[in-house]
Amino acid sequence: MVLLRKLAWLAAAWFLIVSCCSAQPQSVQSSSPSAASAGPAFDVKAATDAYLAKVPPDKKARSDAYFEGGYWFLLWDFLLGSAVLIFLLQSRLSARLRDWAARVSSWRGVQDLIYFILFLLITTILQFPLAVYEGYFREHKYGLATQTFGPWMRDQLVGLAVGAVLGGIAVMGLYALVRRLGKNWWVWGTVASIVFSAILALISPVYIAPLFNTYNKLQDPKIKNPILSMARANGIPATDVYEVDASRQSTRVSANVSGFLGTERITLNDNLLKRCSPEEIQAVMGHEMGHYVLNHVYKGLLFFSVLFIIGFALLNWGMQWALARWGEQWGAREITDVAALPLAVLLFMIFFFVLTPVTNSWIRTEEYEADIFGLNASRQPDGEAEVDLKLGDYRKLDPGPIEEIIFFDHPSGRTRITAAMRWKAENMAVLPPGTKAGAQ
Repeated sequence: MVLLRKLAWLAAAWFLIVSCCSAQPQSVQSSSPSAASAGPAFDVKAATDAYLAKVPPDKKARSDAYFEGGYWFLLWDFLLGSAVLIFLLQSRLSARLRDWAARVSSWRGVQDLIYFILFLLITTILQFPLAVYEGYFREHKYGLATQTFGPWMRDQLVGLAVGAVLGGIAVMGLYALVRRLGKNWWVWGTVASIVFSAILALISPVYIAPLFNTYNKLQDPKIKNPILSMARANGIPATDVYEVDASRQSTRVSANVSGFLGTERITLNDNLLKRCSPEEIQAVMGHEMGHYVLNHVYKGLLFFSVLFIIGFALLNWGMQWALARWGEQWGAREITDVAALPLAVLLFMIFFFVLTPVTNSWIRTEEYEADIFGLNASRQPDGEAEVDLKLGDYRKLDPGPIEEIIFFDHPSGRTRITAAMRWKAENMAVLPPGTKAGAQ
């Protein structure tokens, strides 16, 4: 089958890419941490190497192994998902689900909703063994997860319920458009998908994230006041800082600035509070404010809108070609037939899998812009460098350049620390006498 041969070709190409990237020798020059101290002989590279040298070899090897293993899980997730979708088509199970939904209700919208819920349940169950290893056992193996299995499973079920509601709405709306608009469905399908994605991106941090965690106002004025001062200085209309109990799930540090039209919210997780100094917290919050001030959510939506346009055009062509060739075998008659949904999902999966380096590079570029904004806003280059080392718990610190382009959706630790040390070097000369460029 042509689709299977294409998937095999993609798997072979991925194997070569991952093997070449993972095999690149990594070296961190050993320097005294004092090399990062401000002074007339300050050297950016030496300071960067000094910070990277603070990571013990065994901890670095563990982080590298975790992150490089993620390259393979990108492939395994893609191949398993593809196999499940092909199975639904080849076994005609998708067609039987459609027929059963049609017996339950005569309204096409309800039929689409019933079909989607069954489709979601079946694909989730078939992919669950890999998901539980990847999301639970592997995270515990590397010391990144804190949940026992019961609470973890509860979060998965909540996520499934949210996906059923939002996905059901999306599928009902898209298929209504497909049936009403005929051959031009993909144009308006693109528009509808962009609008839906925009709404989801804007409301998710404020209305969906609280389903998984508890948010409380941060009380410590020593942490809160500098953050709010930085927000006011950069035109962010937020009056409170919130703390989220992320430690109930993981050890990762994180924060965000989100919302619109009066729902603006500055949030940092409790791991950040427990593990980081005030200077590191300010560096992180400056970065997150950069995303907000630089309108990265909206720019990202514009970028992915272009990809959606291309993707839907290819989807329209690909579905017509595949259904003309195998539609009778699958029991999926045409694009308007909800039984062809596995084919649509498969084609979109292939499209975005191939574009992984492109989407990663876009996101990584925005993250780097936020890093530079954060350095200018917080003026904490050493705080930035220290927190970058903590991010190195689960993100490879010193990859090769090709590896970073293909697999990294954030700048590597070396890239980020280099930027912080460069900022420090350039600002030492212009700061007023007695002012420190970050923690010394």
